[in-house]
Amino acid sequence: MTCTTLYITVFNSKPWNESWTYETARERLTDLLHTPKFLGFVFYSDNKLIGFIAGNSKKSYQGVTYYLAELCVNNEIQGRGYGSKILRLLENELQKRDIKSLYLLTANKGLAEAFYRKNEYIVNENRIVMNKDL
Repeated sequence: MTCTTLYITVFNSKPWNESWTYETARERLTDLLHTPKFLGFVFYSDNKLIGFIAGNSKKSYQGVTYYLAELCVNNEIQGRGYGSKILRLLENELQKRDIKSLYLLTANKGLAEAFYRKNEYIVNENRIVMNKDL
């Protein structure tokens, strides 16, 4: 299994129910891979891809901030602590690189928000997400 097929399997399933094709998922992940200051990791168990985590860092006046773009764990093993372990491994690596903070976007009031709260992430009251459909 590749990261692209894992991504499609996970995000086209509940609770996300998105509509990724192989082409759109591959383009998204390829674009992320080519983002300046990309940092990501893939995780295997018994030579089977079980997940990946990826994003990029940016300089700010407070130091370097990492923006988590994707965390993907195989549906078959979700809820067993793998996502939390992957997140902790990333956090440890970021600390080694002297990265001061981690930001991410996720759907509110869903399983992903509950997962991040369980892992001691908080809602940043100083920021809002805004968008405009074109």
